[in-house]
Amino acid sequence: MQTVEAAPRASVLIESMRDIGYSLETALADIIDNSLTAGARNIQILTPPDRASPRIGILDDGDGMTRDDLLAAMRLGSRSPLEERERTDLGRFGLGLKIASFSQCRRLTVVTRRGGETNAAIWDFERVAETDNWLVEIPNDPDSLPCADSLGERGTLVLWENLDRVVRDTSEEGFAHFVRRMDEARSHLELVFHRFLSGEPGHRKIAIVLNNRPLEPFDPFHSSHPATIAGPVEKIRVGTQEVVVQTFTLPHHRKVTTEEWERHAGAAGYVKNQGFYLYRQRRLIIYGTWFGLSRQTELAKLARVRIDMPNGLDSEWKIDVKKASAQPPYQVRERLRRIIETMGANSRRIYTARGQKLISDNRLPVWNRVQDKGEIVYRINRDHPIISTFSSQLQSADLQRKFGDILEIMGSALPMDTLFADLGGEPDKVGGNKLSDEALGHAVTITVAQLQGSGLRMTEIRQMLPFAEPFRSNWDRAEALIEQMNAEGG
Repeated sequence: MQTVEAAPRASVLIESMRDIGYSLETALADIIDNSLTAGARNIQILTPPDRASPRIGILDDGDGMTRDDLLAAMRLGSRSPLEERERTDLGRFGLGLKIASFSQCRRLTVVTRRGGETNAAIWDFERVAETDNWLVEIPNDPDSLPCADSLGERGTLVLWENLDRVVRDTSEEGFAHFVRRMDEARSHLELVFHRFLSGEPGHRKIAIVLNNRPLEPFDPFHSSHPATIAGPVEKIRVGTQEVVVQTFTLPHHRKVTTEEWERHAGAAGYVKNQGFYLYRQRRLIIYGTWFGLSRQTELAKLARVRIDMPNGLDSEWKIDVKKASAQPPYQVRERLRRIIETMGANSRRIYTARGQKLISDNRLPVWNRVQDKGEIVYRINRDHPIISTFSSQLQSADLQRKFGDILEIMGSALPMDTLFADLGGEPDKVGGNKLSDEALGHAVTITVAQLQGSGLRMTEIRQMLPFAEPFRSNWDRAEALIEQMNAEGG
């Protein structure tokens, strides 16, 4: 049998590799992975304000590399994905540094310092295109390269230049777009590396700074809030290793500030961010997915599940090059399916418990919830003291009938679709009309008088009204009016 070498053309393949699917934020995260694997405690992302030639530098104080280490790191496929790695290694394919960088720029420079020796290497697309060969440039004076003077006694600088995928043009508008994209990347990194930024028992705390502004950890589970419901920690055995799972139900919007509610909703909102959050060595890989085991629903939007997997299970989870896709192995998948059922119930209970309490405790509902043959209907309660008193004051049966028709029309015209959309999008901003002092006083007078006429004592009335609308939503004013009536009656 004859064999023929069929090596890929360097100029063609290097261009093709740019479109593997990285975004600016996922590419930056891949470079930061390398810094963390190298033991860095401080990482800086630098974007010098040079509109004519914008660039991005990622600088760390990690171990740095020798010349041989650097050349190996610049080689495509520098390590086999089948190779066993250190427990703290965040890489897998030996492609992240190169592919992530190529996706954003046409010139990649790496400057590294270790043991007092500085080395540098450059991938330049123009040189590869000219020679059609995999040639890495080795500069004679690495210390003179841009941003190299920022290196400490040890560490590595990754420099992206010719940012054709990030910077539209060198105009003021084009540079403003670049600044906006960097701000969006900041939010992504604050989520992906939040456990490194906050520090955890047994692990060092990492500082990541973007243009002299430290990144703030964003905990998607709001785990420090007292109203967050954290489930027990569960371990699932996969071969000789373990996957650790813990469930969280975020607080109802009435239990947090507006700022907290909006921040934990994320740009995509609560419905899109519900689901599993998969971590590989504490680094967030994928989030806001149910892995096809359930649908994203409004009532489950507070449900989030943290999954911790070791890097030894990469192949079982089918982790991709970008570390942005995964599939749980069978034994984990089946357990997650059962967890979803419990999680969905917890999240739904947070949103329905308040309504159920009003239904069970409220003996004076303005609206009655009627369930019949699988359908739920809301009807105006004609026995409510305010409504029944007004109806009895109408002087003819014809007027009373017409008033009943009005109530029936109002009950049938509830804007259910609009209410559902508003409650799903911004529930904290949805409420009833503001009740005037005159209208509230009228409601208090009629309701108290009718309840007293039915034989209830004032102490019983005071226990009942805080759960009944419209008094519950206006209780401070209603209570003052009741106290005034009680004093006048006494």
